[in-house]
Amino acid sequence: MADKKATIVIKKITVAGGGAHGGAWKVAFADFMTAMMAFFLVMWLLATQSEQTKKAVSDYFSTPSVIEYEFNNYGVELTLEKLFLDLINEPLKVFQAFVNPMDRTPNVMAMGMKKVVQAHLATQLGEIATNVNVTPDTIVFEIPDLYLFKAGTTMPAAQFVAVMDKVKGITTGLQDADVQITSLVYDDSVYGRDPKVARNVAEERLAIVELQIKGSLEHESVGVSGTAVNSRDTRGRGENQAGGGYFKIEIRQRPETKTGKPPRALQDGVFGGTSPEQKSYDDYVSRLSERKSERKANRASNRRPARRE
Repeated sequence: MADKKATIVIKKITVAGGGAHGGAWKVAFADFMTAMMAFFLVMWLLATQSEQTKKAVSDYFSTPSVIEYEFNNYGVELTLEKLFLDLINEPLKVFQAFVNPMDRTPNVMAMGMKKVVQAHLATQLGEIATNVNVTPDTIVFEIPDLYLFKAGTTMPAAQFVAVMDKVKGITTGLQDADVQITSLVYDDSVYGRDPKVARNVAEERLAIVELQIKGSLEHESVGVSGTAVNSRDTRGRGENQAGGGYFKIEIRQRPETKTGKPPRALQDGVFGGTSPEQKSYDDYVSRLSERKSERKANRASNRRPARRE
């Protein structure tokens, strides 16, 4: 009987890619469509929002936080003092401030510390402000009229817009406060030294400045009023008040906020004790003046032609 040989079967398995008819591309296409759907959904949501909402979203990504803003503008010492006071008074608000963007026009009456307010005033107004005084519930400063109007007239000076922008940087973000403007014109600065003419000039100047400040306010909880006066007495004006008069601006915090709670008063520093209020402002202005003089000297030296040997 013959032996039966085993049958050897060879099985070849060929693995081929999906090619054009595979399914791998569907995963990438699905991800792409999901991303496009999310993009158009965001665009649609933005298109249906109000201009105020759009501005808030834009500000969130374009402005620094409160803490970052204060570190950059007022230095570590002042910011740490303010942070300490804020943690005691409003701890939840402080933690929120770490992530919330800074309002472009902060409320100066809510800065917590007198020294921070003085630093902000010095940065904003520089040398144009005189007789600056900061108390727990008021801010007072004066601006010689020569920065705003031509002598003895109601014609705006060349730097009127720039100076008013600086003033509005102080008043625009106010809340639950009253702004009192006093426009004073000396009799001897107007034509004929006539007291009636001086009074009329003071009134017209007041109307212009008052309209500028009212038009820039961001909150309805702020009142603006003014008084126009003339004076024959020019004694005691001093070098800082040279000119035909001045504008006195007084910002006073109201006893209650719109929520019915009393506002937090501006406080002195907590590290290293208190210091005279005016000295902080004067020191800051002196530093600004020195920097300005250095820049002028550098520009003058750069303009000088090189010597030929």
